Amino acid sequence: METYGDGTAMHLLIVDDHPLFRDALGSAIRLAYPGAVLHEADGIESACAALSADRSIDLTLLDLSMQGVSGFDGFLVIRARFPRVPILVVSGHEDPRIIHEALHHGAAGFVPKAVDKATLTHAIATVLSGALYAPPELTRSPLTLAGRGRRAPLAERIALLTPQQLRVLMMIRQGKLNKQIAFELQVGNSTVKAHVSEILRKLEVSSRTQIVIETAQLSFDHVQTASAGG
Repeated sequence: METYGDGTAMHLLIVDDHPLFRDALGSAIRLAYPGAVLHEADGIESACAALSADRSIDLTLLDLSMQGVSGFDGFLVIRARFPRVPILVVSGHEDPRIIHEALHHGAAGFVPKAVDKATLTHAIATVLSGALYAPPELTRSPLTLAGRGRRAPLAERIALLTPQQLRVLMMIRQGKLNKQIAFELQVGNSTVKAHVSEILRKLEVSSRTQIVIETAQLSFDHVQTASAGG
């Protein structure tokens, strides 16, 4: 999976202020994806510089706790400036509340630093496929995105989607793959993946299957009309 169907290499950016951890993470990724191109940054400023310099970066692996960064501030800076590049948080924090907050802010996934290489590889593959990844224990927690009791009604969550995201949502319901959606909308695969990630986040679900289940009884006629000017 280190290359895509057109033969282009996968580009990953590791953002962590500990050189030893960057090396360890890079080694684990190279074992799983020998053809991947790895970029490194030791802070938010250098991460933004790397993302600006190389628009082919497919995924950012970000540590939340770095010098000069408070809470989710660094994450939000990267997400605001580069919204189409998914962020997989790789953090020493394992508190379900922090994991949930990261996903709520738009992270494409969350991996504790203590996980094994197989789990890390699975998380990367999941995020690159356009789905969300959360630790299995979180999916059994009351805080899980798919199981929270305080979710807004479906109609309100649907209303958060942009017109283009609604089109992608309808195609997902039709069983179309990302490459088919990209062809029909005449956009790149990375754009479709970004839309899928946003749809998952806004609908507060964790997979394409859950999208279909959640929206099975929903008519999109009035939704399309209401969002036509959005």
